[in-house]
Amino acid sequence: MLAAVLHKSPGALSLEEVLIDEPMPHEVLIRTAATGLCHSDLHFMEWASPDWSPTVLGHEGAGVVEAVGSAVAYVKPGDHVITCLAGFCGECEFCLTGRPNLCANAKEQCHRGPNDPPRLRLADGSPVVQFAGLSAFAEKMLVHEHMVVKIDDDIPLDRAALVGCAVPTGVGAALREARVRPGATVAVIGCGGVGLNVVQGAVIAGARRVIAIDINDGKLKTARLFGATDVINNSAGDALDQVNRLLPGEGGVDYSFEALGLEQTFELAFSLLRSGGTATMLGVSFDTFKIPIHDLLSRSRSIKGCVMGGVQFRQDLPYFLDLYKAGRLKLDELISNRISLEDINEGYAAIAHGAIARSVVVFDY
Repeated sequence: MLAAVLHKSPGALSLEEVLIDEPMPHEVLIRTAATGLCHSDLHFMEWASPDWSPTVLGHEGAGVVEAVGSAVAYVKPGDHVITCLAGFCGECEFCLTGRPNLCANAKEQCHRGPNDPPRLRLADGSPVVQFAGLSAFAEKMLVHEHMVVKIDDDIPLDRAALVGCAVPTGVGAALREARVRPGATVAVIGCGGVGLNVVQGAVIAGARRVIAIDINDGKLKTARLFGATDVINNSAGDALDQVNRLLPGEGGVDYSFEALGLEQTFELAFSLLRSGGTATMLGVSFDTFKIPIHDLLSRSRSIKGCVMGGVQFRQDLPYFLDLYKAGRLKLDELISNRISLEDINEGYAAIAHGAIARSVVVFDY
């Protein structure tokens, strides 16, 4: 099969033939229909990660089941599925208390055991690292059955792919993790694919003011389309002053969300909070940030991390698609470009320059 391989990082993706194994008992072979280009994959293309080479990236995918292992009962050939970034065992404390996104055994669901043959190999037979247990930048995916969610056949698979990462991360952060209450005020910092979904998640939750913050006027215009009531261009670094002018006398927002992964935006997200407010951090980063402890304690403000929006995969992902069919969740508008696998490096160049919300690689299916 054709796949986009990362041989070294920093580096670009190389299109080449990759060998894929047959399904083991609990595995599902999927013919990839579409996969979104997420900024998380770009991090691995830009950062030095010698332990991850060679690898096939990609984790926001959807497709059609082609074959299943002998123990798989959840899906069958011909079913349409979304792939999940995080596997779940269904047996640990986190899974049994409704938090499968924190599964204690996720690594075992994502990857084969050390004594098993690799799922992916290069043409010369050398093993390929399967990114996040998915490797969606390929014509086929071989994954554990706990990393797929079955969906209705009438959902366009290029839209469905977005519900594998960007949508649950953003919408879930608002609905599941932060639990935005009706009538609340919300600020969203960063209006890429994830941030736009936080915006529409806050709208679905019933927030009365949703303030989108970015330095790109094009992204702010798109945020309006997704339901932002107010937009702030923070090029001058005065977002805090602008929020206070928008909400005079309120002392900040009830909920803030950081969707960029930068030290200064983490700190901004905290500074925007009113007393009792909650900042939810979504951006992938290895940076550190500082906050005044006095402001944290004396004003009873909170900071939350968020993994995959806190969603319950097999319950929430179909629910999000029901919202889409009902016209309450925007998926069509999220897709800036549909590209081929051959254009994937150009697609990521556009993301790196902040020009688009989401590009989707579409395969023939």
